[in-house]
Amino acid sequence: MRILLIDDHALFRIGLRELLERRGLEVVGAVGDCEEGIRLVLERQPDVVLLDMRMPQMSGLEVLKTLRDKGMQMPIVILTTSRVENDLIASLQCGAQGYLLKDMEPDELIRSLNDIVAGQTVVASELTMVLARAVRGGEQDKTESAMDQLTPREKEILCLLAEGQSNKVIARNLGISDGTVKLHVKAILRKLDVHSRVEAAVIAVEQHFCKRSQE
Repeated sequence: MRILLIDDHALFRIGLRELLERRGLEVVGAVGDCEEGIRLVLERQPDVVLLDMRMPQMSGLEVLKTLRDKGMQMPIVILTTSRVENDLIASLQCGAQGYLLKDMEPDELIRSLNDIVAGQTVVASELTMVLARAVRGGEQDKTESAMDQLTPREKEILCLLAEGQSNKVIARNLGISDGTVKLHVKAILRKLDVHSRVEAAVIAVEQHFCKRSQE
């Protein structure tokens, strides 16, 4: 495995290079200057690039974007001290195939690099909950956006579904026909991207949707 390291902290950079080479890995470059690092990546085409997140000249994200814009397809890994959710998400969105922490055990680092070069995307184990929380948050935002697409009548019917009312009961309570209720329910399922009225009702309950609608 041929590795190129870009990190402005000289002591860390030198120490990591020695550690990697002792493990039998080839370090084809270890530099603190981002522009030089980009040039070396283009020239030497390493198997994997390790990037610090916070550097004075350019951020790791800027280097990552520049390399991707120049057509570099090799795995690029952010190796950082940052446990900030936004840094993690932004790195993955910009094309990083790994987000690892500088205080991880050497054996774990080597395993992670092997997995990344083999095609996996690896996030430091301490950050898996952060990533899961971010994903769930995105799904919740998507659901709330879908709720906003419902018409006032559809919102009303969704709340009655959440109460467990049948189409016939809903029709009687609202003074409309069964067929009209069915059309509204069909529209609700389509907008919420679910397949059953039970799923729609569960979403309404989990999101406390009907309470919000009444406020």
